[in-house]
Amino acid sequence: MSHPAEKMPSFQPLIGDILVKHTSLKPEQLELALQFQKEEGGMLGEVLIRKNMISVHEVLRALCIQIGIPFLDDIKTNDIDPLLVAQIPINYAKTKELIPICKEQGTHGDILTVAVSDPFSATITEDLRVLTGNTIKLVASTSMKIQDAINRVYEKSSSNLVDNIGGEFDETYDLEGPIDILEATEDDAPVIKFVNSILFRAVKEKASDIHIEPFEKEFVVRFRIDGILYDIIRQPKRAHAAISSRVKVMGTLDIAEKRLPQDGRIKIKIAGKDVDIRLSTVPTNFGERVVMRILEQSGTPLQLEQLGFSQKSALAVEKLIFRKYGIILVTGPTGSGKSTTLSACLVKLNSPTRNIMTVEDPIEYQIPGINQVQVNTKIDLSFARALRAFLRQNPDIIMVGEIRDKETAEIAINASLTGHLVLSTLHTNDAAGSSTRLIDMGVEPFLVASSLLGIIAQRLIRKICQKCKEPHIPSEFELQELALTHLPENTKIYKAVGCPNCSQSGYSGRTVIHELLIVDDAIRTLIVRNSDAGTIKKAAIQNGMATLREDGVSKVLQGLTTIDELMRATHSEV
Repeated sequence: MSHPAEKMPSFQPLIGDILVKHTSLKPEQLELALQFQKEEGGMLGEVLIRKNMISVHEVLRALCIQIGIPFLDDIKTNDIDPLLVAQIPINYAKTKELIPICKEQGTHGDILTVAVSDPFSATITEDLRVLTGNTIKLVASTSMKIQDAINRVYEKSSSNLVDNIGGEFDETYDLEGPIDILEATEDDAPVIKFVNSILFRAVKEKASDIHIEPFEKEFVVRFRIDGILYDIIRQPKRAHAAISSRVKVMGTLDIAEKRLPQDGRIKIKIAGKDVDIRLSTVPTNFGERVVMRILEQSGTPLQLEQLGFSQKSALAVEKLIFRKYGIILVTGPTGSGKSTTLSACLVKLNSPTRNIMTVEDPIEYQIPGINQVQVNTKIDLSFARALRAFLRQNPDIIMVGEIRDKETAEIAINASLTGHLVLSTLHTNDAAGSSTRLIDMGVEPFLVASSLLGIIAQRLIRKICQKCKEPHIPSEFELQELALTHLPENTKIYKAVGCPNCSQSGYSGRTVIHELLIVDDAIRTLIVRNSDAGTIKKAAIQNGMATLREDGVSKVLQGLTTIDELMRATHSEV
């Protein structure tokens, strides 16, 4: 669609004449303003506003008349269909100050009329066309009128749910097998349709977690997308009990028990795709807080290079994982992609000539040809118990989802010392802290030193959206954070902006930053001496280890992420 400015009539009345005719501006005030404009420069409208001769919305009205865009003095919110706002996120509507008014049939599809406070924006029309799939017709109104309409219409849209839920929740639904949430009918209860729509939207937007959080007067649904939590919808508190009960029924939890934490599992289908959801509830002072972690069972593990490892690092990791025995650890906080990295390693190792067994909680990637076991605390199937059983199954390679305690650590180390390759994860902040963490669990230092082959520490950082990124000149402070005095030649760094493609976040997808600590004789000596993590790290850096921060800086210089994201995910090396 062409920009409104391209549709100007061949004869355009002067803005000053329009202002005198359609606003409170008097001819003598116009003459005085024109004199000020000659002396001070600037646009006529700016001069009039600066001299308090006219209001902002009166200038906007005159400009709309000049270029032929309708101007609304009042937005009749009762006439706006709440379904119209469903395609436009409320945060985007508020930021851009716009609201859809009506939709009508055109010769080439639907035409959506949208009220905006800035009809001269070069991007709004295209953004809305991408968001809604409709041809866009702009009308103008004041910022205050539009913000008021946004609050009224979006509130009305969300309150429809609460009006329809009401009453007690009926839990008599057949939940055998995966639930195909796209098969919901008009006869289904509003609460079922609401929960299904949340699940569908979360999978569509590639959220990793759904949070349903109750507060005093409302509850909030939030999605974690690319590691960052975003508010999705707010509802009055009275709908929370029915929604949490529905989710608990789907996860086969006890809906009568609201005082204790519970864990469950939900299997759903979305357009034929199997999705596994890990469910956790925790009682708070305002009700049960529900968190659902989304795992797409059909997801196939990526290659190390696709995850963000450089070719050099991928080759070094590959050299490690093809050793015959020993322990390789992947460390980092929860949600840093440790299991994905281990799965990528297993894919490289997978062969009919090798017996590979894994014990995981949960099984995130199903890999053909590999025997995978799910931890089940209800029947006392723990990591340690499964690991003991594995050793009687003649494995070549064992993957332990996480080393959580001394018992699991000792069995894993003994397995590695008796001719097995063991892959596992550990919760530490960096690679150097892994050995001290195992020793703190109660494992003897000489056993740790003898068994460890290498440690990968990693984080996930958001990748900048390639469609809206803009070049950025770093400040002196930012250069210090990058440990640089100046940018290398022919290097560009970028800043995040935001567009419909990335939901206005400026970022799309994530990549790995990592450090790889190879345990050589010098490091083994330090571990046996029970040296602290700082000493081990210094020795590793002297041996050529690139730290998490340094790998992140290289990603910034490659134009993959931003300085802000690097500073959020890591801290500078001391």
